[in-house]
Amino acid sequence: MITRSKLVEQLRDYQIRSQHKCPALTLFSPKPLLSTWKDVAVAFACFLIFKLLLVSSYIALYLKQYWISSFLVVLAILIPIRLRISRHSLARKRDRRLLLPLSM
Repeated sequence: MITRSKLVEQLRDYQIRSQHKCPALTLFSPKPLLSTWKDVAVAFACFLIFKLLLVSSYIALYLKQYWISSFLVVLAILIPIRLRISRHSLARKRDRRLLLPLSM
C-alpha cells in the first residue's frame, strides 16, 4: 500500500537526483536529463571527441593545412548541434506520449 510517507520519500529522492545535474555535460548529452551513469559516460565521450577535433584543427592550422583545419572545425560545430536536435526530438516524443486521448 502506498502511504504518504513513501510518496514524500520518493519525491525527496527525485528532487535530490534532479539537483545533481552537470550543466556543462548536458550540452554534450543526447538526452535532456543526465539520469544514469551511462548518460554521463556518453556525454563525456562526446565531450572528448569534441575536444579532440578542436585540438586537431589547431594542430592542422599550425601546420598550415587550412582545408583540413576548417573541415575539423565544421565537424566540431556539428557535434553539439546534432546532440541538441536529438535532445529536442526525445523531449517532443516524451511530451507526445504524455498527452491524454480526447475521450478522457
